[in-house]
Amino acid sequence: MKQRTITAIIALIIFLPLIIIGSWPFEIFVYLIATIGLMELIKMRKIEYTLPSLLAIVLLWLLLFQDQYLFSIHLEKFEWITLIILILLAYTVLVKNKFTFDHVGFILLATFYVGVGFYYLIETRDGSGIEGLKNILFAFLIVWSTDTGAYLFGRALGKRKLWPTISPNKTVEGAVGGIVLACIVTAIFHFFFPFQHSMVMVIAVTIIASIFGQIGDLVESALKRIYNVKDSGKLLPGHGGILDRFDSLLFVLPLLHIIQFFS
Repeated sequence: MKQRTITAIIALIIFLPLIIIGSWPFEIFVYLIATIGLMELIKMRKIEYTLPSLLAIVLLWLLLFQDQYLFSIHLEKFEWITLIILILLAYTVLVKNKFTFDHVGFILLATFYVGVGFYYLIETRDGSGIEGLKNILFAFLIVWSTDTGAYLFGRALGKRKLWPTISPNKTVEGAVGGIVLACIVTAIFHFFFPFQHSMVMVIAVTIIASIFGQIGDLVESALKRIYNVKDSGKLLPGHGGILDRFDSLLFVLPLLHIIQFFS
């Protein structure tokens, strides 16, 4: 617990100022942690080929890049992505199927899983404006309060297992408690820093986002069980890796943009 607390304090000291500053320092930081998260997945899958890993990083950065066109060459992001996919498929032939079609599929899905979530982290902060700061704090409050509520309610009242084959410690009571606490916290946040939505709408969105966040957590737990690892990485002592800390957010942020809550 002491190690977890120290790591959390250090992470907040680094992360919070970057969220407040926004703009390019925050974007660079997101590129960095997204790259680490992707490497955690590739290591989890035990893909040890250098070229595919490098191409995965390039593909990730393409997804994170905010503009449609890159450099002076008038190729759209989709065309660059298509080119990388073709190179990956060609590589399976060059190494005589030691690196297989299944590996290509894993790299592509892993890169999109990480890339889309972190793309929306940059998109949510949206430069250095105060509105972007409010939006990103709202998303983080949903995730943090859901995790806290699930832990507290789960320990106090938890009896029925939520999904024991994937995450044996999670309970139905904890999941519901997480949603309840998230609604209370975001309602208070909305009262002091109102959105262009009614309180009812904010609560409804919070319920859906809290559920999605818990699904994101379960998805990462399922991945770790499939590949028989305890944590996605060791970067954050007591907390695991980047994906262990951002798994819920990778689901919540795309949802909030898809339903156009921040518009």
